[in-house]
Amino acid sequence: METGNTDIKNRIDELRAQIAENNRLYYVESAPVISDYEYDMLMNELIALEKEHPEFVTPDSPTQKVGSDLRNGTSAAADTASSRNHEFSQYPHRYPMLSLGNTYDITEVEAFADRATKTLGTSFTFSCELKFDGTAICLTYRNGRLFRALTRGDGTIGDDVTENVRHIGNIPQKLKGSGYPEEFEIRGEIYMPYKAFDRLNEERIRNEEQPFANPRNAASGSLKLINPEEVSHRGLECTLYHVLGENLPFLTHGQALDAAAGWGLPVSDKRKICHDISEIEEYINYWDTERKALPFATDGIVIKVNELPYQKELGYTAKFPRWAVAYKFKAEQALTKVLSVDYQVGRTGAVTPVANLEPVLLSGTTVKRATLHNSEQMQQLDIRIGDYVYVEKGGEIIPKITGVDLDRREPGTVIPVFPDRCPDCGTPLVRDEGEAKYFCPNADGCPTQIKGKLVHFISRKAMNVIAGDATIDQLFSLGYVRTPADFYDLDKSRLLTLDGWKERSARRFLDSLEASKKTGFDHVLFALGIRYVGETTARSLARHFGNIDALMAAGRDTLLAVDDIGEVIADSILEWFSRPGHLHEIERLKAAGLKFSMEEETVRTSSALEGLTIVITGNFSVSRDEIKAMIADNGGKNSSSVSGKTSFLLAGEKPGPEKIRKAQETGVEIIDEARFRAMLEASDGRDSSSEAASEPEIAGETRKAGRSGSGNDGPFQPTLF
Repeated sequence: METGNTDIKNRIDELRAQIAENNRLYYVESAPVISDYEYDMLMNELIALEKEHPEFVTPDSPTQKVGSDLRNGTSAAADTASSRNHEFSQYPHRYPMLSLGNTYDITEVEAFADRATKTLGTSFTFSCELKFDGTAICLTYRNGRLFRALTRGDGTIGDDVTENVRHIGNIPQKLKGSGYPEEFEIRGEIYMPYKAFDRLNEERIRNEEQPFANPRNAASGSLKLINPEEVSHRGLECTLYHVLGENLPFLTHGQALDAAAGWGLPVSDKRKICHDISEIEEYINYWDTERKALPFATDGIVIKVNELPYQKELGYTAKFPRWAVAYKFKAEQALTKVLSVDYQVGRTGAVTPVANLEPVLLSGTTVKRATLHNSEQMQQLDIRIGDYVYVEKGGEIIPKITGVDLDRREPGTVIPVFPDRCPDCGTPLVRDEGEAKYFCPNADGCPTQIKGKLVHFISRKAMNVIAGDATIDQLFSLGYVRTPADFYDLDKSRLLTLDGWKERSARRFLDSLEASKKTGFDHVLFALGIRYVGETTARSLARHFGNIDALMAAGRDTLLAVDDIGEVIADSILEWFSRPGHLHEIERLKAAGLKFSMEEETVRTSSALEGLTIVITGNFSVSRDEIKAMIADNGGKNSSSVSGKTSFLLAGEKPGPEKIRKAQETGVEIIDEARFRAMLEASDGRDSSSEAASEPEIAGETRKAGRSGSGNDGPFQPTLF
């Protein structure tokens, strides 16, 4: 591979890793660390690179699939300790829940309208609606009663949160009036109003818990609580905006929502039917100002073709409907004064400048600090201590400084000097080629990095130990803990010396440490804190190698053979395992009883599918995630689209007609579930004539009753908002 192409491939790998990690933080952890705008810029860069270099496109690229709130085939954890090991039941979506294309430019909305006009060749209208900043939900009503509520999940399968949704006050258990279909779906957004958000965060602060960053995170976390009664205290609300079903008696989207409102469903009264782009722009401009007075968070406007037959005619891309687009508002700004600049060291050693500000109200919260990202941005802004600066919340999440009001610069302002040494340990900072950030290379000796790694190790998605930053600070300052293995040497007598700790606190902490020894190898690997190895990558590595010894012995080429592992990640893994201190730490953690190999049933079962690329479509006797796991466990690779490289198409009930057509056109073999299982059983030496086992009925229906993929043969196509 030429040097230029190598650099491009490395950048693609880096972008995919960053996007995958930010998808996890957003959808699973409900704790995003970058704004929607910054995320969209990463995605746009990846889209552009893949378009210019199609040879690097892979089916599992984040450009080819929607984000998921599922974890390891199970649901995302909620925000309380008691929720962390809970698993929600999962069911397939009857109609897949796709994403919406985003734009921050009104000219792209104009282009969207022009494309629709050219394709349809006739006049039509637009439904313009507020874009609620919450978490997506899909409700099914049967015979006028709420039957099931599913999260978006991965767009194909969602978590069943029905009991929690029953405790959201404005979602009716029973519909009003008459005329509603025997069964239909309605989709929308569950959100937390500002008032409820402020009340919840005040309560969390009193209980010494981490407050939520914004209402969207709070709503997502609250929806996954295992105690439905607790959900009722969170103040969640819902707005619904899309009706789906078979043979619905509506010609327009607006008519469907009017009917839903008549049945007592919470539908927004702030939507408007527009006839041309000028009316759309007028609607956008109005709400860009008026949204600031709303009691809940909105982050844009959704514009949809109103006529349902025209929606069907316009159709879909792999990820988006062609008949809808989301216009995202520019982040709200405020002007305030810079009081000082601090330099923070993160868990990975990155040094980030943070401005301390005069408190200012922004997007419903008081902002006192804002990130400056790196030294280059400080220079570009020409920022001084004492300057008046514009602060905004990109995507209404993390405050950042976007500009300086030079007209208000006063004599005596001071240029902040970026340090050349770590502000914590004094080690000279370094900057990798092509990187904007400076790093402290003293990863195993810098106190802030050490504490950051300890916090990461015990975090919910890693070892899930009941403790927080304050506990780590005390354990570190007293010299009790320096590495993760030190946790397992702690005893009650030491814990009782911590400020405010009593017998019960010590016992809960020790019990959670003991319980952490049952954590799976993939979580343990994630907990080690290897740079660029997020949860998904750790799972791929654990499944591929099976145990830590095989992973440590792997060379660069072997690592690159693993799905989702590019050169940047491979080099990071090799560097981490090259340090003797890390190898000693692993031996100590092994001695403490942590799992460093996959459970027997999760290690590769056979090589029956070795070297085969398999596409799946339709519904099966088990979930699609389980089918994908079976493919991986037997050496195969799952792909999302049929191509000349596809070994065979595995088709369940109600397969997607597009995939079937493509397989027939390209000569790809199509097999059913029974034959697929027979292939695996034959490899295992078992009776290959057995039928695929069916799953017991749950609540009067089997999991395979729903539709999936593009197999929708009803009059209305799948979508998500």
